[in-house]
Amino acid sequence: MSEEPNWDFYRTMLAVLQYGSLSAAARERGLTQPTIGRHIDALEERIGSKLFVRSSNGLLPTDAALQLRPFAETLAATSAALLRAASGHRQRVAGTVRISASEIIGVEVLPPILSPLMDTYPELRIELSASDTIEDLLNREADVAVRMAEPTQDALIVRRIGDIPLGMHAHSRYLEKAGMPRTLADLATHRLIGFDRQTAYIRTMMKRFPMPEGLDFAFKADKPLAQLSAIRAGLGIGICQIGIAARDPDLVHLLPEAFEIPLGTWVVMHEGIKTASRYRVVFDALVAGLASYVREKPRNRAG
Repeated sequence: MSEEPNWDFYRTMLAVLQYGSLSAAARERGLTQPTIGRHIDALEERIGSKLFVRSSNGLLPTDAALQLRPFAETLAATSAALLRAASGHRQRVAGTVRISASEIIGVEVLPPILSPLMDTYPELRIELSASDTIEDLLNREADVAVRMAEPTQDALIVRRIGDIPLGMHAHSRYLEKAGMPRTLADLATHRLIGFDRQTAYIRTMMKRFPMPEGLDFAFKADKPLAQLSAIRAGLGIGICQIGIAARDPDLVHLLPEAFEIPLGTWVVMHEGIKTASRYRVVFDALVAGLASYVREKPRNRAG
């Protein structure tokens, strides 16, 4: 056999086996009777055996046709499954998805995750609400959210990503001038970057991860994004996500053994929209992308 027969010929053979004539097989397959005849002739030529013989009762299968039948049935079942899977992937991913995330996550972490997603689905539109205010998914203030507090509402699909670690960092330019702190107590002699106001969340974190008393913040800002900008500018030592700082070779992770804050992270979606393709692909991309971000290995440590 010089080449493998067109698998469509086997579909035709199976139809003739099932319906007993070329005309009936043609009606079932939506083809003309001469086309059905050509399929059978071509298949017989390729395999080198007669498949049907004419009788007063129509076309009768030969032993060769009966031997091929189970394989043709398997091909037909596989083809149907393949088409179902392909049509599922062809479901159009289009329209707008609104994502809610903190400012720091929205500005620093999500864009590299969303870029390849939007390349894959050019009809997808993203609205990003980068705010530290928690938006209500049940009231559809957002479709998918990245939360740093465990969701408590019902009717939500929740995936825990893990802990995003926070650590102390400074620009190498600052450390060249001010020196390297070797202990937490050494921070008292450095210019520190911190929060302007102690919210309930910050007070809770300070209780869980106490700092030496008497520390004075030379630069204060309410927003983590502003603090990150100050760290990058060499204003002093501040706290930021280790994964973000690790992308900048000039930012040094300080006192890694003495200080680290794990920031729990969840991706959340209302269960009522889980079957819509555009929401699902965004949800899955955020879960995978953030999980990869959490696993990133920190660099530029200074003990």
